[in-house]
Amino acid sequence: MVPAATRVIFEQPDKEGARAELRALVGRLEPQLGKATACLLAAEEEILAHMDFPREHWKKLGSTNPLERLNEEIARRTKVVGIFPNDRSLLRLAGALLLEQNDEWAVSRRYMSQTSLAQIYAEDDQIHEQPQLHPAVIPVH
Repeated sequence: MVPAATRVIFEQPDKEGARAELRALVGRLEPQLGKATACLLAAEEEILAHMDFPREHWKKLGSTNPLERLNEEIARRTKVVGIFPNDRSLLRLAGALLLEQNDEWAVSRRYMSQTSLAQIYAEDDQIHEQPQLHPAVIPVH
């Protein structure tokens, strides 16, 4: 019952709809699962954080598949080597694999489109942009 009910939250078209659905679910489950519903409410922002990004990213942000695949590749390569002479050699191998994966994601296989990523960066720049002062108001030191 709970997995099907939580799925409805993530099918909402926007964050406010998802927030309303989450609170409705908490209201229905609170009599039977009081502690669990308290955890849901406490983690509301984290649960819905993916909705702050463009909709086309939502599914990818909710998936750990790329991370799991990367961890499997590191495990596979370390098993081939077997015994490392020191910690630095293990870190060197893992670092090389991470750099290789970064290059692949950046150049050949884009996990998220450049257009949608540019939209995120544009929004971020607008949020952090300093207000422009009129030249007459600029303090002179």
